[in-house]
Amino acid sequence: MKAAVFHSPGNITCDTVEDPRILDENDIILRVTSTAICGSDLHMYSGGIPQARPMVMGHEFMGIVEEKGKNITHLKVGDRVVVPFPVACGSCFFCQHDLPTACEHSNPEYYGPEGGIFKEKGGALFGYTDLYGGYDGGQAQYVRVPYAHFGPRKVPDNLTDEQVLFLTDIFPTDYTGVMWGELKGGETVVIFGAGPVGTMAAKSAVLYNAKKIIVVDTLQYRLDRIKTLTGCETILWKDAESTIEQIRDMTDGRGADLCIEAVGFEPERSFIDRAKAVLNFEKGSIKVLEACMSAVRRGGIVSVLGVYPVNYDNFRLGQIFDKGITIKAGQCNVHPIIDQLMDYVVTGKITLDDVITHRLSLNEVSRGYEIFDKKEDGCVKVVLDPWK
Repeated sequence: MKAAVFHSPGNITCDTVEDPRILDENDIILRVTSTAICGSDLHMYSGGIPQARPMVMGHEFMGIVEEKGKNITHLKVGDRVVVPFPVACGSCFFCQHDLPTACEHSNPEYYGPEGGIFKEKGGALFGYTDLYGGYDGGQAQYVRVPYAHFGPRKVPDNLTDEQVLFLTDIFPTDYTGVMWGELKGGETVVIFGAGPVGTMAAKSAVLYNAKKIIVVDTLQYRLDRIKTLTGCETILWKDAESTIEQIRDMTDGRGADLCIEAVGFEPERSFIDRAKAVLNFEKGSIKVLEACMSAVRRGGIVSVLGVYPVNYDNFRLGQIFDKGITIKAGQCNVHPIIDQLMDYVVTGKITLDDVITHRLSLNEVSRGYEIFDKKEDGCVKVVLDPWK
């Protein structure tokens, strides 16, 4: 079969690899019909999250059941399903407490209570390094889906792939970020990052009846697009100081009720920022997270959706304490909320596919990663067809 294979940073190609096989009675083999490149994939592409051996990429995918293990009775061959990006057993302590990203069984080699990229980790993710379980991902023509009794959800026949594909990750992730904000309606939400994650966060804030939604980004074309899709207000980031000043001016001097960090540890940085990171033995930067902590009001909430894999010196604990900020962070627990979010799509309360800017064949995956990473050609979201 054809698959997008990670070889080294900056080198992801469409290769011919062996077809996956049923390895457990709870497995299914999925014929992938749609898959996407996620911003988190770029952390592997850049080398920010390490991976030594070749690996099939991709954790945003859906498709048709091609084969199934003996224990899978709720699905039949030919069913079309969408698959949450965490790999979770459904039966352990954490899965039973609606925390499938902490699954105790899916990542046995690296699992443990400590946490951190070079220490003990949580549950597994599809196509996201050996540290997260080593499962091949869905940027391929076929993929093995373990624990299929727990994860995959059937898709209604009247919905297209693109209407539901982002139930795999980015919509649940951003809905969770807004849900963490405990909005009652009428609040101000500031979102840092106008990519796919930020776009879905703005859409989710609309569902929660936020009064004012402000999106911050370094690129005007992304701000223009998100404003068209959601009606939000926008701020073009020039520097942290002026951006925070604008946010306070727009919120009666208080700051936002909820700030959502939708960028992660690899923002655009100056040479000085990069030099500081090297001196501190740090990967990337927490400059966007720091901006969130300044832009949020006293007693407000910061939702961290961007990836932060390592520890950072000079963390602003004093500011957090003085302002009484609540910070919520982590991988999204898709399984407990995906059915509710599917209903939002079915009933037309939200549209997900308008975030797509590029539709490419799997053969073009190298170009897809390049334009997504470099933000070229107006790229916001790339969807791949494995069969073209």
